[in-house]
Amino acid sequence: MSLIVCKFGGTSVASPERIQKVAARLIAKKQEGHDVVAVVSAMGKTTDELVGLAAALNEKPPAREMDRLLSTGEQVSMALLAMALEAKGYRSMSFTGRQAGITTDKTHLKSKITGIAADRIMKAVNDGIIPVIAGFQGIDENDDITTLGRGGSDTTAVAVAWGLNADVCEIYSDVDGVYSADPRVCPRARKLDFISYDDMLELSSAGSGVLQSRAVEFARKYKVVIHSRSAFSDAEGTYVQEKAEDMEEAVVTGIAHDTSEVKITIRGVPDMSGVAAMVFSHLAGANVSVDMIIQNVAEDGRTDISFTCPKGDMAKAMETIGSIMPEIKARECIFDENIAKVSIVGTGMKSSPGVAARMFSTLGENEINILAISTSPIRISVIVRATEATHAVQCLHTAFDMDSDSVFVETALSAEEIAAKMQKGR
Repeated sequence: MSLIVCKFGGTSVASPERIQKVAARLIAKKQEGHDVVAVVSAMGKTTDELVGLAAALNEKPPAREMDRLLSTGEQVSMALLAMALEAKGYRSMSFTGRQAGITTDKTHLKSKITGIAADRIMKAVNDGIIPVIAGFQGIDENDDITTLGRGGSDTTAVAVAWGLNADVCEIYSDVDGVYSADPRVCPRARKLDFISYDDMLELSSAGSGVLQSRAVEFARKYKVVIHSRSAFSDAEGTYVQEKAEDMEEAVVTGIAHDTSEVKITIRGVPDMSGVAAMVFSHLAGANVSVDMIIQNVAEDGRTDISFTCPKGDMAKAMETIGSIMPEIKARECIFDENIAKVSIVGTGMKSSPGVAARMFSTLGENEINILAISTSPIRISVIVRATEATHAVQCLHTAFDMDSDSVFVETALSAEEIAAKMQKGR
């Protein structure tokens, strides 16, 4: 008998009918002889709706109150799933992050898990109960509810799997695994049977929306095997695990793109030591997540410093830079939202020369201008115009011989939903 942690995203629990299907899937695993623990996200677009409600009342709502508000979304779906299981004759109990023993630091809206005491969950499992845990949330040392940031339910699931010493952490979403690129952008993308922690972490950090990067980082650190699979089929998905000897090592494993970042440029900064340190220490103090950093060659004793950060952090970043502009004697600070980051990732890149040259020449041949470049041993990222991101992904996918013979067809929608979508598009 194995212990499986099953995490279901918002699409999977978006309606009572889909919650019934999730319950049936959990029951099927139980009937196969497995112990199961469920972790759920908020239903559908609930989190976005809650953010909208807060914005209607307060342009800058307190982070503590936002955490209390946003945590309710998962609490609704956990209770409904437990009810659905009970209605089918299977004992179930729902647990908030606090009740599941998940403790975090005190950083509201972006907290990190500091510990998990899974005794209560394990007792429920041993008693034959199917626990349903609210993802995305925990409790800090002040006894305040905290949330883990977008996609935080993935991290919850991996942490719970580690705390319970589960055999596998299955993460269900509206795609049937990890692809060599987003199949909705690149229809000839290939589904991967296996991917190493390192490659998956780079893809997630570069914008692949299948798994949250912090969840992959946690899994790599504690050797939790993740099975990324579809909530709408029984097909095998992609296993994220330690690299095995028989795992294929392609030069480029996958391509990710991210349109959720903004480029901020501080112009006319004096070219002297300590300025960059001051800028980025203040941004860190404001809890702004900085990604790529570009500093131009100095002219006439002045230079420009550019960096990218999530669009959600843009207001804080601009406010922070504005507060130190007189001190660093910069001329102005501007932002550009029309950008996208496109990245190629693969552990095989370390031993394969010419990868960067092929990437840059491919983009050049397709008249896609590169605005910035960043590299690691297994990743090359470029900033391009947001309007060129799709074309960039597609042409790079072909250039690195990653196209499959089949074309991806999205199956997450029901027949009724597909018909409604087609009708809307007419």
